[in-house]
Amino acid sequence: MRLLWKLVILLPLISARAGGGPLSRPSFTQEPQDVTVPLDLSQSEVTLSCAATGHPPPRYRWRLNGTDLDLSGTSRRRLDGGSLAISRPRPDQDAGAYQCLATNPVGTALSQQARLRFAYIEDFETKARSTVSVREGQGVVLLCGPPPHSGDLSYAWTFNDNPLHVQEDRRRFVSQETGNLYIAKVEPSDVGNYTCSVTNTEAQRRVQGPPTPLVQRPDGVMGEYEPKIELRFPDTVQAAKDSSVKLECFALGNPVPGISWRRLDGSPLPGKVKYSKSQATLEIPNFQQEDEGFYECTAGNLRGRNRAKGRLVFYAPPEWEQRLQDAHLSLHDSLLWECRARGRPSPWYTWLKNGEPLRPQERIQIENGTLIITMLNVSDSGVYQCAAENKYQIIYANAELRVLASAPDFSKNPVKRNSVIQVGGDIVIECQPQASPRATVSWKRGAQSLRQSGRVSLLEDGSLKIHNVTRSDAGPYTCVATNQFGVAKSTGSLVVKEPTVLTVPPSPMDVTVGESIVLSCQVSRDPSVDVAFAWSFNEHIIDLGKGVAHFERVGGESVGDLMIRNIQLHHSGRYLCLVKTALERLSAAAEVIVRGPPGPPQDVRVEHVSSTTSQLSWRPGADNRSPVRGFAVQARTPFSVGWQAVATVPEILSGQTYNATVVGLSPWVEYEFRVVAGNGIGIGEPSRPSELLRTKASVPVVAPTNIHGGGGSRSDLVVTWEPVPEELQSGGDFGYVVLLRPVGATAWTKHRLPAAEPSRFVYRNESVSPLSPFEVKVGVYNSEGEGALSATSIVYSGEDEPQLAPGGTSVQSSSASEMEVSWTAIAWNGNTGRVLGYEVSYWTDDSREPSAGRVRVSGNVTAKTISGLKANTLYFASVRAYNTGGTGPSSPPVNVTTKKSPPSQPPANIAWKLTNSKLCLNWEHVRTMENESEVLGYKILYRQNRRSETHVLETNSTSAELRAPLEEDYLVEVRAVSEGGDGSRSAEIRIPRVSSLSSGGGLASEPGGCFLSVVVMVFTVLLFGHLHDE
Repeated sequence: MRLLWKLVILLPLISARAGGGPLSRPSFTQEPQDVTVPLDLSQSEVTLSCAATGHPPPRYRWRLNGTDLDLSGTSRRRLDGGSLAISRPRPDQDAGAYQCLATNPVGTALSQQARLRFAYIEDFETKARSTVSVREGQGVVLLCGPPPHSGDLSYAWTFNDNPLHVQEDRRRFVSQETGNLYIAKVEPSDVGNYTCSVTNTEAQRRVQGPPTPLVQRPDGVMGEYEPKIELRFPDTVQAAKDSSVKLECFALGNPVPGISWRRLDGSPLPGKVKYSKSQATLEIPNFQQEDEGFYECTAGNLRGRNRAKGRLVFYAPPEWEQRLQDAHLSLHDSLLWECRARGRPSPWYTWLKNGEPLRPQERIQIENGTLIITMLNVSDSGVYQCAAENKYQIIYANAELRVLASAPDFSKNPVKRNSVIQVGGDIVIECQPQASPRATVSWKRGAQSLRQSGRVSLLEDGSLKIHNVTRSDAGPYTCVATNQFGVAKSTGSLVVKEPTVLTVPPSPMDVTVGESIVLSCQVSRDPSVDVAFAWSFNEHIIDLGKGVAHFERVGGESVGDLMIRNIQLHHSGRYLCLVKTALERLSAAAEVIVRGPPGPPQDVRVEHVSSTTSQLSWRPGADNRSPVRGFAVQARTPFSVGWQAVATVPEILSGQTYNATVVGLSPWVEYEFRVVAGNGIGIGEPSRPSELLRTKASVPVVAPTNIHGGGGSRSDLVVTWEPVPEELQSGGDFGYVVLLRPVGATAWTKHRLPAAEPSRFVYRNESVSPLSPFEVKVGVYNSEGEGALSATSIVYSGEDEPQLAPGGTSVQSSSASEMEVSWTAIAWNGNTGRVLGYEVSYWTDDSREPSAGRVRVSGNVTAKTISGLKANTLYFASVRAYNTGGTGPSSPPVNVTTKKSPPSQPPANIAWKLTNSKLCLNWEHVRTMENESEVLGYKILYRQNRRSETHVLETNSTSAELRAPLEEDYLVEVRAVSEGGDGSRSAEIRIPRVSSLSSGGGLASEPGGCFLSVVVMVFTVLLFGHLHDE
């Protein structure tokens, strides 16, 4: 126990040395990497990088081949931060495997391994090479034989001091594995000196061997022979994951062999493979496990084939699948760590603590990637590393184990200040102090210790659970935590509330589209508990805050009713009311069924069209939750106003009828059809229109109407009629047939008019007497034949215009704008021409103006008043008779001058006096202009304020008296009268009713009666009141 207390005291001291911040283990941010140094440049400096984070900042040291380096006594090796700098590196002293160690008070971490290697290549021996003698057509291999070296090499050959390298083609190939030059079939041009050039990129040096002479033997040409593979890849090739693998294969032969590649398992070569120009090199980039297997190279020519095969074996360095996590555990707890890596071959595992190998002991168990330490003590704290290794690489996973020893502490996790629960609920009050080792927990309510009972229990983690809470359980509760290092307490209160109850849940509803409904959701609650309502529709929350159409929340604090306005079919479904408080969630659901008129029928098809019928079929649309009771068919044509109902067979289409025959159609008309459905709710939307189809043609059955005629010249018989509308013409090539004969004759004359537009026909015959009666019938025809004829009508032929002029013509002016023309009627007979009426022409004497006008009267009328004339103007007039043949001769002209204009000035200074029911009016005499008619008298127009009936009083004086029941205000105006007509009217005067005013006026008048006694004539436009003369 004494040692334990020392360790407990030591941890805070270490933390204080660290500057007061939290301790953290060394963690590498940069680890050393393999370095290759050119031997010839060994005077330079080499740096192996290493850097780590941690608190306090870590210190560094290095190992070479597992042995700590002493960096204090040498000037060639020094620390640069955490990196190792080596001056003038030497192969005998500095080559090997290096590792960096980073240490702080938490522990030590060991970096990955990095190798320092030295690259070099020596010179070729200067000894001359033997001459190689071959026959033409024979294959040859020229050996390179590189000198001693370290590092990867690349090879090239030159020919006869040519600075350009020998280029690869189907005959020649330079192997980058052996360095040799292979010539499959020698030609005379190949004779000469060949030199091998070797480059070591890492050593930054290139060397060139002595030339090898190639000569041609004089004993003839080599005959053809089968391929002989001189360059083959190994039987087994180890290939690293993600690497680029190259296999070489080349053969000698005559003719020059071709090279091909395949996989022996029958699977195709991957699309990523690449070939050299001669096909002698197969490259597989980004090598993966699926590329593993046996590969075969085949060399072939006309003489035969030869093969070489080998196996590519996939390997992968270790990669972590499961790393370690830092562990902060209490004293006497147990540690379990697992690390797992993948690789090929499968890696094996070792464990390190603070950079040193960890061995199994009594408390420490190591099995592959699993580390177990039981009964932890403070000395177990440190940095641990799991190393996963196969023959290609070793990797490390780092983690810190911190063994804690401390007294109980509630500063970070106090007991909850207020725990709220409803009556009847279960509550768990947590107690989670920080303590190492784990504290023993007990509870107090007030000052009394709590004992476990049927309702009160202490959980394994120290929490207090109370079952079926009552109001009496409310109050303070204290958790007491104890271990060997001390005691701590934390207190919180239990608040008990009444439960929330859903008193009025929503009810299922069956409604009609367009209605507005309210779904209830009401609760009873504890007054201190806030409640929130939410609604969902078919599992989707309704966001009432965004003003969603149709939905509206109604109600108060305890009411969450949902109103759905103008409900639609798509609102059918499940509605869920959600009630939320800080303590609970309640919900209740109800189904709402919305029924509506049927949806539009589908797929309306038209079949078997005749001239007057058409067969229709359709599919029913959605019934919208109310069975379809019936269908109706509507049609539209270019001549109809919108869609019209049409007759069908059967006449009544039930809800189970999906086809019908439309009857009563017009022939040769384009029709569209649609179908509507109805149910108990109403009529639904119509279907989409059918395709546009034309009914078949038939003989027209509708004859022209309103057969008339007459007029024209004396030899003409003019026939007119109402044309047949296009929709009733029943076919193409439509026209009219006119049949006519003199009254009393038996034979008909027939005329065809080949057009649908004309409604008039003129029959000309010089032998026809004027006004001869004819029987006329008008029929129709089209491409199907002739159709119906109209009823027979009597039409008269043309006639001569009247031959006589009217006599006794006279004219007189009645006002400034009117004159009356009169004449004597003509006594006509068949020889003088029929008279149907008279035409009056009138004009002025001003030659600058055209004829003023022309008016007609019919029958025996012998006078006509012409209005709208100019005042004080000379007008001329003449009269002539007319009939259907034209107009006759004019009468001699007569003339008259219209009256002067009526007075333009209105009566002025109107005064009035009102006594009882007698109203006296006075005004000034109107003086006229020279071009105006003299004043003959005056008119007084008056009416009650709120009525439209106007009364007229005429007088030849400038005063008037009238009696009227003045129960309301009167409106009065005065105007002058002359030969030229009524003059301008005065301003309207308002006479107040007797009870409101006794007298007034523009000019004051003496009491005692009117100024003049006048005899008046009363003309009442609409009778009202009484007028009296005095």
